[in-house]
Order: sequence, then C-alpha cells, then structure tokens
Amino acid sequence: MAKAPATPKPEAAEAAPVAPPRSKKLLIIAIALVVVVVLVLGGVAGLLMLKKSKSADDEHAEDVAATQTFDLSKPPTFVSLEPFVVNLAPEDGERYLQVVLALRVADPKTGEMIGGFMPAIRHQINLLLAGKLPSELATPAGRETLADEIVERTNGVFGGKRAKDSDAKAPAGPIQSVLFNSFIIQ
Repeated sequence: MAKAPATPKPEAAEAAPVAPPRSKKLLIIAIALVVVVVLVLGGVAGLLMLKKSKSADDEHAEDVAATQTFDLSKPPTFVSLEPFVVNLAPEDGERYLQVVLALRVADPKTGEMIGGFMPAIRHQINLLLAGKLPSELATPAGRETLADEIVERTNGVFGGKRAKDSDAKAPAGPIQSVLFNSFIIQ
C-alpha cells in the first residue's frame, strides 16, 4: 500500500497565529494612550488646584497685612470714664441706661491731654445717650453704631472727626475707638 503524499498546510493556518500578537499590540497602545491622557488630565487638574491655593493664600496674606497696621511695640492707651446713667428717650415707658466705657487713644500723652477736655466730652456723650431709644441700643449693631457716634462726638470736641475707611482724607481726632465695659438697659 502506498502512502498518500503529505498534504501541505494551508497558509491560512499560519496567518492565524500572527493575528493575535497584532491585536495585543493595539491593546497595549490603547492602554498606554489612556494612561497618558489620565496623567495629563491629572497634571492639569493639580496645577489648577495649586494655582487656586496660591491665589487664596496670597489673598489671605494681603488681608492679614491690611489689618495689621498697628505698631505693637507701642500698646494703645485707654482712658476710662466714670459711669453714665441717663434716662433714655421715651418709647414704651421710662427706661434707664447705665454704661461704663473707655476711650482708646494712640499714646499716653494723648490720654493725659484728654483729661483737660473731660467735661466737654462727658457733656457730648450724655446728650447723645439721652437721645437714644431703648430699641436702638438693644442689638449689637445698635451698640456699634452708638460707639461710632461717640467717637465722632468726642473728636468733635477737639475739632476733628474719626477717619473712616472710605474717607481716608478726613482728619482723625485723638479718639480711635470706644469700648463698652458695662452696658445695662433697665
């Protein structure tokens, strides 16, 4: 019996193993592209966040620098005033205000100088307090407004007024601020 000649293998059988390595290369390239895109997007996002953080830090530093205009080597001087007791303007019956306050001035020399003007200062404060309604003084905002008005009135005794942030050209008087040590409405 004769053996049949061996049949040559078709080329299609050899082409089949070549196709899978080509698809693996495409898969690896696609994954590499995705990784590169993710890294680039992450870098861009990181730079944007860093830029925002720096700008926020710069703004915070500017705010701190703007509020720190005090010379801390020279502490402020406070001039305590005797207590005030006044009848408030009538609103819903008779009400009284008892307030103890201190005036903040720049230095001890100014504090001593203010002592000579004390009768005029007390007069201006008494007039201002007696004209207030109890409802005007019941809130913290009303008390802040009162403190600002006292500063303006007391600086008016010296011929000056309080320099407002919006009006930097206005001459400032010796009184920088008013602090309430006690504030009682009865």
